[in-house]
Amino acid sequence: MTSAQLYDTIGTTYTTTRRTDPRIAAQIWAALGDARTVVNVGAGSGSYEPTDRVVLAVEPSEVMRSQRPREAAPSLAAAAEHLPFETGTFDAAMAVSTVHHWQDPIAGLREMKRVAGRAVVFTFDLSNLNRFWLTRDYLPELTGTLVGRPSLSEQAQAIGARIEPVLIPWDCEDGFFEAYWRRPEAYLDEHVRRGISIWAKLGPDIEQRAVRNLRDDLASGRWAERNRDLGGLDAADLGLRLLIA
Repeated sequence: MTSAQLYDTIGTTYTTTRRTDPRIAAQIWAALGDARTVVNVGAGSGSYEPTDRVVLAVEPSEVMRSQRPREAAPSLAAAAEHLPFETGTFDAAMAVSTVHHWQDPIAGLREMKRVAGRAVVFTFDLSNLNRFWLTRDYLPELTGTLVGRPSLSEQAQAIGARIEPVLIPWDCEDGFFEAYWRRPEAYLDEHVRRGISIWAKLGPDIEQRAVRNLRDDLASGRWAERNRDLGGLDAADLGLRLLIA
């Protein structure tokens, strides 16, 4: 299934569960530097697009494009691996929580660098998946879905990027997979889960097993016992990263 097909299927709730978290946004926008023109690759419904710059969004899914607010940047249909722009068209290219869905991440990243002077990519380190309790204790199958994908270091090397950690606030406003690390009850809410692509990739049987086990562990106190070290944290490093090139 391509990225466009996936989000045409699951993307209908993204505008209600996937919003810009201002603290993460500040880090992404700072990485854009003084860029005045920005292409947002795999732009989805428009989260994290800066409003003080000229932005053009690229998004292959019609469902996602249709959910972009009226005041959002203009968008066009294209894939990251084949951006329809001349070399050096933009000051910067950005990509947020999308590279793991691309058919060829390395080709897409190189395209970003081709069309822009700077690239800023919000992604995650595959080697850190088990640092998050939801993967470690309830979704061990997740690591198998990413076998063969380029590592974070391989992605960084492909575009000469440095790697910067992104901490997740305990009250993160963007409902991505790791966002509710200190609010486990949120994962019991189907509406929340529909805004996270991983559940669709793993399938309903794994999803329902994970939800059932999490519900039981919350009720029994096992979750609280296993994760008692999280209670005092205001932010967590669960492997989210910026690539800045």
